[in-house]
Parts: sequence; structure tokens; C-alpha cells
Amino acid sequence: MQRAGVSRSLTGLAALLTLALGATACDGAGSSSAPRSEDDPSNAVASAVDPKADIKKGLTIGFVPKQEGSAYFDLAGKGGKKAVTAMGSTFVEKAPDSAADTSGQIAAVEALRRQGVDAIVISAQSPDELCPVLKEALADGIKIVTYDSDTRPECRNIFVSQASAQDLGWIEVEMLGKQIGYRGEIAVLSAARTASNQNAWIRYMKDELADGYTGMKLVDIAYGDDDPAKSRAQFQKLIREHPNLKGVISPTTVGLKAAADYLSGSPYKGRVALTGLGTPNDMRPYVKSGTVEKFALWNPSELGEVAAYAALSLASGKISGKEGQGFWAVGVGWFIPAENGVVTLGEPVVFDAENVDDFDF
Repeated sequence: MQRAGVSRSLTGLAALLTLALGATACDGAGSSSAPRSEDDPSNAVASAVDPKADIKKGLTIGFVPKQEGSAYFDLAGKGGKKAVTAMGSTFVEKAPDSAADTSGQIAAVEALRRQGVDAIVISAQSPDELCPVLKEALADGIKIVTYDSDTRPECRNIFVSQASAQDLGWIEVEMLGKQIGYRGEIAVLSAARTASNQNAWIRYMKDELADGYTGMKLVDIAYGDDDPAKSRAQFQKLIREHPNLKGVISPTTVGLKAAADYLSGSPYKGRVALTGLGTPNDMRPYVKSGTVEKFALWNPSELGEVAAYAALSLASGKISGKEGQGFWAVGVGWFIPAENGVVTLGEPVVFDAENVDDFDF
């Protein structure tokens, strides 16, 4: 089902595969936040920016993912480390134990401040709770890049977004809708309640459902906090509490895998459709078994690379994060921040039985 006047299609997105893996991305909270004011600490002094400057060597770039031990954030970290070390600088990573632990991210930022890093790259667990400590880091002269999930624009320099929130909301509703004949009760299995990226995608899912998918009814949203056991339990609860459920969207790699793992051995396989955002390596067995027909994502490693090059460029004085000041991510492409310092990487890629073996991440 396609909205009037919209020319997007699953086939078109899949055809953009090469572009998506070369320059891929999420519009978490950045596009919906208030614009930055002139006196925000994230605004660099224009005269200090030299686009012709070289990337400095010997910088220290700190990465703060949402949690430790996540396959998704491990891939993003590897991409970040690849970029940082290739440019002659030092990569450090500090991760909280749980994706629901904003206090752990605050502690990680404080530790990196004490260490005196040149830039911090963070996937923000909360758009608001992290702002005070990030503003303190900005006041120290540390550059701040958010990736995957944004904070408020005045609390960072650049947000590197996987794809637009609207595209991600639409593609997930469309994938599920096609499987259930665009009719019936559906639910969402999200990550944390405070996750700005998840909440933005869900808002656009609701918009899509109201606009052109009136035969589908969103009956519940559950939160698994990107914990496999909790996500599995929440998925089971959704099925138990909604006996007429036709499908579930899980816009989180941890949630989608946990739900697929339960569904694959349950009597609901073939009765409840499941889709969302996942990595090919995680989801391959569930696609092969027919548990999941299709899902979408971007390349997490390249997301980390682009975020790292944004941080290196900021810390080298090549850019300030201001709209229109472009930077080069070696081997990936040229990126130009738009309004509020948002860099959008590209279209999501749809994976299914025909192409899931073509990818290794």
C-alpha cells in the first residue's frame, strides 16, 4: 500500500543497496527539536573553522554506545575505531552495562571529560537527561557527535542519523502491511521508553497508519529495553494479551532477534508476522526458517565510521557543525550537515531470503 503522491517503493529501496551501504542512516530526535540559538555552547566560532585544514593526528576520540555487548553497537564501534586509527588518532570506548541505564552513559561522559578527550561520539539513551553533562563537555572544548539516537541540538555539534525517521517509520509499516494484507491488529516491540530514535520512528509509524493504512490498528507498544530476555518476555506478553494480533514491528535489533527466536519455536509461527530492524547475521537463520519474511537496516559499521570522521573533522577545526559545512568520510562519502547539524546517511536496505546471504555484518 502506497500513500497518494508518494513514489517510494520497496523495490526502489532495494535498488539503492550500494548507496545505502556506502552512505546509510536514523533521524532520532534531531529534526523535531528546537533550533540552536547563537549562544549555544555547541556553536563554534566561525573564524576558527578552516575547511582546508588537515585532519589532526594524535587526537583522542571517545565512543559511548547505549550498552556493552550489543552486536549492533559492537559493529558501530569497530567502524569508529577503523576511522580513528586510520587517521592517526586514539579510539577509546566506554559503555554502560544496560541500554536502559542513562546514568551509565552520564558516568561514561564524565570519565571521558576527566581523561581529556578531544571529542565524544555518543548514542544518546535520553534526549534530555544527558544534556547537562554534554553541555559541560562542550564548555570544556570537547566536540560532541551523536549517532543512532540524538539528544537536543544545543547539547551537541552534529547528529549522524542512519536514515530519516519518516522513511524508517514508513518502511516498517509497509513491510508488515504487505504480509498481513494491510488489515488487522498490530503491535510494536521497542527498546527503552526514553530512546529518541525509537520514539521518532514510532511517531511516524502512527502517522503512516493514520494516513494510508486505516485497515491496520496499533493496539499496543511494549518496551524490552534492548535486553534479550526482557524483549522476549514482552513479545510473549503482546501475543498473550492480544489474541487477534496479526503482526509485530520491532524497530530494534535486540528486540527483533529476541522476538524471532521465540516465534521460531512457537505455535504462533506463521500466524503472527514479524518485521523490524535487524542485522543480516542475526536474522539470517530466522529468514531461512521462514519465521521472518523481511526486515530492514543500514550498515552499522559505516554509521560508526561517519560519526568518527565527523568527530575528527570537528576536533581538527575543519567544521563547526554548522549547516552546509561538509566533511569527508574516507571510503564512504561526502556529508553535509543540514539544519540543526543533522547528517542523514541514506535509505534503509530491505533484506529477505534473496539477498540476506550477500551481507556479512
